[in-house]
Amino acid sequence: MKLIDELPETDVDLRLLSRNIEQQALREGFDKVGIVPAVALEREGHLLREWLARGYHGEMKWMERDPEQRANPQKFFPGARSVIVVALNYYTPQAHESQTGKVSRYAWGSDYHDIVTRKLRSLLDWIKNHVADAEGKICVDIQPLMDKAWAARAGLGWIGKHTNLITPELGSWVFIGELLLNLELEYDAVQSEEHCGTCTLCIQACPTDAIREPYVVDSQRCISYTTIESRAADIAGPLAEKLEGWFYGCDICQDVCPWNRFSVATTEPGFAPRPGSVNVALNEILKLTPETYAERFRGSAMKRAKLAGMQRNARALSRSRLATDDEDE
Repeated sequence: MKLIDELPETDVDLRLLSRNIEQQALREGFDKVGIVPAVALEREGHLLREWLARGYHGEMKWMERDPEQRANPQKFFPGARSVIVVALNYYTPQAHESQTGKVSRYAWGSDYHDIVTRKLRSLLDWIKNHVADAEGKICVDIQPLMDKAWAARAGLGWIGKHTNLITPELGSWVFIGELLLNLELEYDAVQSEEHCGTCTLCIQACPTDAIREPYVVDSQRCISYTTIESRAADIAGPLAEKLEGWFYGCDICQDVCPWNRFSVATTEPGFAPRPGSVNVALNEILKLTPETYAERFRGSAMKRAKLAGMQRNARALSRSRLATDDEDE
């Protein structure tokens, strides 16, 4: 096949450019890629506004800021004409060794924001080298875009009843990123069908009933939200009794998903678990100082919870462990 760099700069074939962009994305290490037009997500935007109206975002007040921008990439990057959506497998086969201090799989390795951003920046540089007037905007989770909705729109998978993206080849252990481009490209028209069917394992397994109905999660009931996003000084009440050993995040709804039996180990070395990242020793967390905290979690996604949040989580789990020991006696 003729490569783009063999074409005259003034005569770029959109189909060929689009396919070469997808091939380059795979060469950068991404596992899946799709290209769709940068148009407003009408249905998804409506569902977002409904979710916000229910107050299910809790303390995540940034979600309230301009939901129209979240649903329309042209409000975030006015020149956007195309959205290149990528997925990167982060699954590693290690298992938790204890019932306390468990860490969500996504945070075992280096911070995914850095890894996905670096790969997308390399892809954008490649595009700029082949199309002189190309401009783009990189989005990895923290930008006001609906990542999972775009991934589904691009045919990378479908949104499961637990609200995570499920890919038919890799399950749900994937990170998502987008590259907004000012170029008109040839678009992928095939979307993945929803394959959850009648399965409700994720809903049944959630110990806090956070999945209020299929495809709707109340963040304030979610263990991940409680241990990462919440800035409350303490974890108390019924939720504190149902953490099930989770120190940072929670993977229960993904662990029970039948589609994750297709998981394969990631080829990205940056996602290899760091020492002490699969499980943490609660007493060590409680002894951390601002300096030792900064050193231990440098380059880790776990720093999002901040030192105060981590020590709050450790105290809550320590109390839960003591209560369990007393019951056993």
